[in-house]
Amino acid sequence: MTVVVRFAPSPTGLLHVGNARTALLNWLFAKKHGGRFLLRIDDTDAARSTKAFEEAIYRDLGWLGLSHDGTDRQINRLSVYSTAFYKLQAGARVYPCFETEAELERQRSLLAARKLPPIYNRASLEPANKAKWEAEGRQPHWRFKLSRSKVSWTDLVRGPVEIDTATMSDPVLVREDGAFLYTLPSVADDVDMGITHVVRGEDHVTNTAAQIEIFQALGAAVPKFAHFPLLVGAGGEALSKRLGSLSLESLREDGIEPPAVASYLAKIGTSDPVEPRLSLGELAEEFDFAKIGRAPAHFVVEELTALNAKTLHAMPYSAVADKVPQGEAFWEAVKSNLAKLSDTKDMARLVTGPVTPVIEDADFIARAARLLPPEPWDEGTWSLWTKAVSAETGAKGRELFHPLRLALTGLEHGPELKKLLPLIGRDRVLARLKGEVA
Repeated sequence: MTVVVRFAPSPTGLLHVGNARTALLNWLFAKKHGGRFLLRIDDTDAARSTKAFEEAIYRDLGWLGLSHDGTDRQINRLSVYSTAFYKLQAGARVYPCFETEAELERQRSLLAARKLPPIYNRASLEPANKAKWEAEGRQPHWRFKLSRSKVSWTDLVRGPVEIDTATMSDPVLVREDGAFLYTLPSVADDVDMGITHVVRGEDHVTNTAAQIEIFQALGAAVPKFAHFPLLVGAGGEALSKRLGSLSLESLREDGIEPPAVASYLAKIGTSDPVEPRLSLGELAEEFDFAKIGRAPAHFVVEELTALNAKTLHAMPYSAVADKVPQGEAFWEAVKSNLAKLSDTKDMARLVTGPVTPVIEDADFIARAARLLPPEPWDEGTWSLWTKAVSAETGAKGRELFHPLRLALTGLEHGPELKKLLPLIGRDRVLARLKGEVA
């Protein structure tokens, strides 16, 4: 069996780390098993869906490296949903309901007052009620009639799951204006597209029981399910109020690299250590549902920022060549000091200037300048020079290296000078040792 999974975002907002994680886990699972990853744009909510958000979905997934093997928009598939609906109707598994939202809310309030679950009472199935409401000219919405029995499946993350659909309201499939809600299009698409595995957050566990019954009512094979814990903040708080600042777009603008985001989202909440992986292929090889824990995964921005730095430190020049025009020698000299790729702009200034030298001991620096070896220079030049300066002045350790760093870079800390010195060049080094801005 070829694994086929799908990611079905709604173009009603920017992709955030929560649904990006859903997309990523689907992609990693499919690629590990040589399967297919489909992108399905859930744009049936015409009032809230926008073309700009749809384009942002493609842009963000592309930035993360999640290529898809096929795509479609649900707005183009309404005939598929109508066919599924008529099949359910022929099998007496859907029925019209006529209560207004105010009446349904009053029913829920009465049940809550009696400390009972807010389960729809199927009043519209009573012939007298149906006749009365039809005579009033009410337009119906349509519900799927659950079996009110237990539905069970073996979840790839949670293990055995059993839900009694008698504890659930019959889900609304079609609104009174004829618009399809989420549940039926999702199942109909999964059937039509041959989805073998549904990988999503655990907030959908209860929905799964109803959806399994719809699969069965349509005479379709039921896919396997994997429900993983949701992301929470550092203190266990829900991320919902912070998602605006955790969109992929905002992370990209903040200078977070795609491999860092992918590594972090793939590893948090699992038994694997959170370490940088430079390719999605590596992450796919290591992916396993058995590694995903049952506790919520903690998304900590500071951890992602630290992982971003580690990712940069591990990157070869070939991965950044189009963004770091200063060359491979420069990259190798500075990458271990980067927190974000944009830091290379400040690092480049250390090489080309202008740098304002900080001269702590003019006599020491003048003696060091006289010992500066001729070019050509390489990484061994720094050691050769500082040994000569130490022999001449008696300075060692910090009292040797710190004044030279301040004179050459104007900074307390920075890249290794053995790598930086050949890039700066003798003329500019000599100028800075003389206290000149260069």
